[in-house]
Amino acid sequence: MTTRSSLSSTQYARHIGFARAMRSEPTPSERALWEALRSSQVGVGFRRQAVVAGCIVDFLAPSRRLILEVDGGYHRSPAQRRADTRRDRRLQRAGYHVVRRPAELVLGDLQAAIAIICAAL
Repeated sequence: MTTRSSLSSTQYARHIGFARAMRSEPTPSERALWEALRSSQVGVGFRRQAVVAGCIVDFLAPSRRLILEVDGGYHRSPAQRRADTRRDRRLQRAGYHVVRRPAELVLGDLQAAIAIICAAL
């Protein structure tokens, strides 16, 4: 499930290409979470690196309109936090619920991360 939102055809194609590239080189935390999600530990189908409302999201459960974001160290800066907040609002306006988890939690306690996802579902 991808949505163009206000993207031009060229921008949309660029986003799709970038998302494909990101799927082929996941971060360690994205790889670990994807293995858990695709083995149906949560009982809902997910897609990874999907284009939604003009944004590339880490994981999307289209049937539940749930987006999961795994935030590494890059997301700790004040400027990036503000950008993430604006992005989350954009996705929420498009009708999605966004759950952000730190990469350290996913890598350090995958079952706790899965429990948070199940609670969000």
